[in-house]
Order: sequence, then C-alpha cells, then structure tokens
Amino acid sequence: MNLEFVNPLVWGVPLFIVMVLVELTYSHSHDKNLYQWKDLLASSAMGLGSVLIGSAIKLISAASIFYVVYEIFNPEVNGVRTNIMGYESFGWAWYVWLICQFLDDFSYYWLHRFNHTVRFMWAAHIVHHSSKNFNLGTGLRNGWFTLLYKPLFYMWLPAIGFHPEMVLVCLGIEALWQFQLHTQFVPKLGFLEKFLNTHTQHQVHHAKNLEYLDKNHGGYLNIFDKIFGTWKELDENIEIEYGVVHDPGSYNPFIIVTHEYKNIWRDIKKSKNLYEAFMYTFGEPGWSPDGSSLTVKQLQRN
Repeated sequence: MNLEFVNPLVWGVPLFIVMVLVELTYSHSHDKNLYQWKDLLASSAMGLGSVLIGSAIKLISAASIFYVVYEIFNPEVNGVRTNIMGYESFGWAWYVWLICQFLDDFSYYWLHRFNHTVRFMWAAHIVHHSSKNFNLGTGLRNGWFTLLYKPLFYMWLPAIGFHPEMVLVCLGIEALWQFQLHTQFVPKLGFLEKFLNTHTQHQVHHAKNLEYLDKNHGGYLNIFDKIFGTWKELDENIEIEYGVVHDPGSYNPFIIVTHEYKNIWRDIKKSKNLYEAFMYTFGEPGWSPDGSSLTVKQLQRN
C-alpha cells in the first residue's frame, strides 16, 4: 500500500500552511487581530509534532491494524474476499465510497464525543482546545497522543468489509474538512447548516461559554449531534470566549501537551480508593467524589 497516495493529508498539509498565511495576512490587514505570534508558534510546533509522530504511528497502528482486521474478517474464499458473515466484501463502487465516508463520520462523532467526556482522552484532546484564539492556526494545534487510540474507533469498518485504503482516504477527507472549519471569516451557510457541520457551528464547539461546552462533535455532518442531543446553533448575540475552562497558562508546547496528564496524576494521588482513582482517570472531566468540582453536565443543570 502506498500511504502517500491514499492519504489526502500528504498534499493537504502544504495547503493548510498556505491557508494559514492567507488568513493571517487578511486578519492583520483588516485589524481583526485573530492571531497572536506566541500562540501561532505554539500551534505550529504542536502541529509539526503531530505530523512527525503521526507518520510513525500510522505505519505501526492505523494501517497495520486496519489491514490485520481486514484480513481476519475478510479472508479470501475461492479467490474472492468474503466477510465471515457470509457476504462478499465491499469493492470500490462510488456508492461504497459514500457509505464508507458516512460511517467514518459516525465513528468520528463518537471518537470526538468521548474525547470530551472521558478524562484520559480529554487529556490528549484538550491540546486542540487550549488556544484562546479561533483561527486556521488553531486547526494545526493537535494533541500527540490521540493517534494512539484513534484507530480503535475505526477498525470496525475494515472488519465489516471496507478496504483499509478506502478507510484511510475517508479519514484524510474528514481531517481536511475539519481543518478548514477553524475560521471566523465564513458566515452561516443557509440551507447547508441543516446537515453540515459548518464554521459557525465549530466556533460553538471551541467556545468555553457554559451553554456551548461539549457541543457539536460532528466531523463534516451535524446529524449525529442532532440525533444524540449534542447540537447547538451559534447565537450571534452571545460573545464567544474561546479556550478551555482550566487554561494551561503557557505557550510551551510540551506543557500544553502534558498538563492535563499531570492534573490527573495529582488527583489520583489524593484518591481514597480505587473507584475514585478510576473515576479521576476515566470519568468525565470535572468529576469529584465530594462535588468540589463539577462535570459539564452538572454545571449546565445548575
């Protein structure tokens, strides 16, 4: 398999850089002040780290896992790939691509939602939300450790018969769409807002306003947010505050990447039993046994 060929991000990354430079120039020439140099440098450093680490992990994890799963669940029977459930494994027809992309978005929704509601996963994902700015530079700011568990949310696709290369391409397309959502210069898109995850909806996702927390987890669609109760439309009368409730307070990429893991370890050390230690690690962010800190759901109910 040629990973450079199947992964759209290979040619997407140079495009990302160009788009950031264009938005940066436009922002400063129109006095929008959407960028801070230290913040952009931190985001760029974390984006570069994610690319370098991701390239190695992809060879070891995503591609390897997908191929192993595909081979186990779709062995060749008389020269034909046949799923263990008895049907012929999926081919390369255009409608198979559409179905795979749709199911990829379903997987992305649950990966993204768990990234916000399981603290150990949030510790990796908080990196992406740690900037107080919302711009295309923020789109480069990715955690380095989400790649370790991300393939687990997609391995069911090759298991049921989608070719691993098809799954990897769909993952790349999803990432391309996600990146370009990180701009404030695209207004609401009318009819498209009914089913697409758009730029204004992603602004909601990056806001730390209480009413906006843990909303809009979709990739390029918003239908799963609407089905599972996590969709929120942008209210243009509310001034958005971007970032996270507990800010790392640093532009150092290594501090930004690791600070929540340190917080988890601090809480584990004060645990009185294994249950508390487990909940501090895998419960919702903000969980506490005595109510000294609250989860997003608890805060929104109050």
